[in-house]
Amino acid sequence: MNKINSFKSDDIEIESTQRVFQGFFKIDLYRFNHALFAGGRSQTIQREIFERGHAVAVLPYDPKTRQVLLIEQIRIGALATKDNPWLLECIAGMADGSEDYPDVVRKEAKEEAGLELGELEFMLSYLSSPGGTTERLYLYLAQTDLSQVNVGGLYGLDEEGEDIKVHVMGVDEALARLASGEIDNAATVISLQWLALNEQRLQQQWNKE
Repeated sequence: MNKINSFKSDDIEIESTQRVFQGFFKIDLYRFNHALFAGGRSQTIQREIFERGHAVAVLPYDPKTRQVLLIEQIRIGALATKDNPWLLECIAGMADGSEDYPDVVRKEAKEEAGLELGELEFMLSYLSSPGGTTERLYLYLAQTDLSQVNVGGLYGLDEEGEDIKVHVMGVDEALARLASGEIDNAATVISLQWLALNEQRLQQQWNKE
């Protein structure tokens, strides 16, 4: 399939960048211009970009029982549009500059669910909101024995203000919660949809091993 993009990175001129906020997260002010579809160059554009680094997420999946593990925790940003800001999510975390994403995934699974992951299957990566942040998320599915999971167990790091509860449910139940709108955070939505598209292949692959 041929790419349809008209331009590439060389068609952007970064005039300047300036760090305008330095805290738990960072914000940079970009001034740039770019090539126009109609020809010529744009005027100088200013955009504040949220710099938080890249992140990983993993959906633990037991091919024998067709169950997945999700975690529940408070997300204050959801309060603006949801009555209940305690969300069902994939295990996730910031990469903190590491490019060994599988290693980060395994560390986060241990911290957030007390979980030892089996074989990892890279699903995809995506830009979370490229109009306002450079963040890219890397998603994995993990072949995992969920029979010994501490369902309802509480995890997370106190120093990071984490209060996490573990849930295990069937794939069909997770997809029903997705269809109802209960699950509505991007990484979890994408991961469950990817699993729905690829589960038959994974069942054939992993249940033969």
